[in-house]
Amino acid sequence: MPLRKESLLLLLVDMALVLLAWWAAFWLRFNLDIPPEFEALAVQTTGWVLPCYALGLLISRVYRHVWSYIGLPELRQLGAGVLLGGLILAAVLLMLRFPNFPRSVLVLHPLLVLVFLGAARAGWRTFSERTTPSAGERPLLIVGTLQDAADALRTLKGSGNWRAAGIVSPVLAEQGRSLQGVEVLGSVNNLADIAEEVGVHTALMAIAPGAPGRRDVLLRSAEAGLSLMTLPRADEWLRQEGPSPRKVELEDLLGRDPVQLDVKGLSELLSGQTVLVTGAGGSIGSELCRQIARFGVSRLVCVDVSEYAIYQLEQELRAAHPQMQGIYYTANVRESARLEAIAQANKPSVVFHAAAYKHVPLMEELNEIEALRTNVLGTLHAARVAGQCRAKRFVMISTDKAVNPTNVMGATKRMAELVVQGVAAEFTATEYVSVRFGNVLGSSGSVVPLFTAQIARGGPVTVTHPDIVRYFMTIPEAAQLVLQAGLMGRSGQIFVLDMGEPVKIVELARMLIRLSGKTEQDIPIAFTGLRPGEKLYEELLANDETTAPTPHPKLRVAITSGQQVVVAAEVLQWIETVGPAPDRALLRDWLRHQVPEYTFQA
Repeated sequence: MPLRKESLLLLLVDMALVLLAWWAAFWLRFNLDIPPEFEALAVQTTGWVLPCYALGLLISRVYRHVWSYIGLPELRQLGAGVLLGGLILAAVLLMLRFPNFPRSVLVLHPLLVLVFLGAARAGWRTFSERTTPSAGERPLLIVGTLQDAADALRTLKGSGNWRAAGIVSPVLAEQGRSLQGVEVLGSVNNLADIAEEVGVHTALMAIAPGAPGRRDVLLRSAEAGLSLMTLPRADEWLRQEGPSPRKVELEDLLGRDPVQLDVKGLSELLSGQTVLVTGAGGSIGSELCRQIARFGVSRLVCVDVSEYAIYQLEQELRAAHPQMQGIYYTANVRESARLEAIAQANKPSVVFHAAAYKHVPLMEELNEIEALRTNVLGTLHAARVAGQCRAKRFVMISTDKAVNPTNVMGATKRMAELVVQGVAAEFTATEYVSVRFGNVLGSSGSVVPLFTAQIARGGPVTVTHPDIVRYFMTIPEAAQLVLQAGLMGRSGQIFVLDMGEPVKIVELARMLIRLSGKTEQDIPIAFTGLRPGEKLYEELLANDETTAPTPHPKLRVAITSGQQVVVAAEVLQWIETVGPAPDRALLRDWLRHQVPEYTFQA
């Protein structure tokens, strides 16, 4: 590849420095007084010095570097090029057998070349940093250890929008030290005072996700009234044009590690295949579609009862994956004939069933029959359709509320799990699995959008009980683990996702209030009492269940000791018989007969 004009100019500068180093090596060898015969020898060998070092530096691709952003990796590459050039020159001169050539020059010269060339690059970077206009750069404090701050400083230099005014370290021994000219101003305990002293209103959280104490540091930073930023995640580096800090989100406070996917296995399962997703317009369903599209499916069939949701999904996927054939249906999973027609027209090899009613209070009163029809009948229809079109896999998304359920929604989802296991025995050519997990941050109907809206209105933030706890994970994490479980599962299995540690809802409310820059004095928290069918805590396993590990650290398989059998024909007949408005007690008694672990207050 020919050198660009800029690279050719840099090569000429380097060759001038290499030549200067050659004479400097002779001067040092002879104590700054070169004898005439050796001066002639230096002149005689100069013609070999430049091509040998030029060859070494070009082979090492040194001239791809941008001097304004030179760092240790570039200096190491420069060192390799200088070493290679020195070895080539030494080999040439030794083969030519110049008489009385001082071999110590061959050792001194590469060292001097490295010093001269490195100094030139370091000097240029220093000059460019001092002369680059800083207009528009906003000051911030970096919160983290010196190691964390080193990574943050590299990101800030690439962003062009922020300037580090100081470092606040949780390590007491690091106070008073400095890094790249940025001083450690104090500890996290004094963050508010430090920010006021230096006139900064923004803090960059540099502590890595999952690191001990990160959540406490984030909350303390929020309490200081600072606007919180954090470094972009790996997937965000790929999506954005340049590295730049972003605002701290609730996901950052949870500190969950990224999901490790079996990319090869999922590619083999999905690439070039037709995949059908029910409930495709919902929070989990739409994220599943995004994740599935990444694996190069030839056709993605999206089914949702909401016209607006499916329209939004269509617009997004057409723009993001124009090469993918997307097919978008408005259809209800409760209508078996419609679902069967869609499946027979597209012949999916994998079916993900995300369509469900999930809002506990709404399904607990007035809408119980709707939960039964959608969550149970809809699952039965989707599972049977997958078997009839001989799909390889069927994956149903379940919930932690299906474990020892105390509400209609949870009981119907537990029935849906049993239905899937029953259909699995009917269609042995298809692998049927269910995936059980807890609350998903930001999903429709979850507490996070509710709390965010309440904070925006000035409060109060309503929490049902001070001791209520829930498991949480992010939407992308849930969707990725559903895909992974679908790949690994054997027919009839129920997978349980590692939800991490449960979070108190009141703590979640406090985190959101602090992230908004407010305090609990500004936005009060009000306790309203448990709603019908609501538990203080959710479980991921029933009393008679244990789990078995899988090759994936965030997935386990539920093992049930005594399995209830749901007869599909009886379910269909009963729902048809009771009509559109069954008696409340009658419906619950029937549910308890189907799901013995279901308990409710009459």
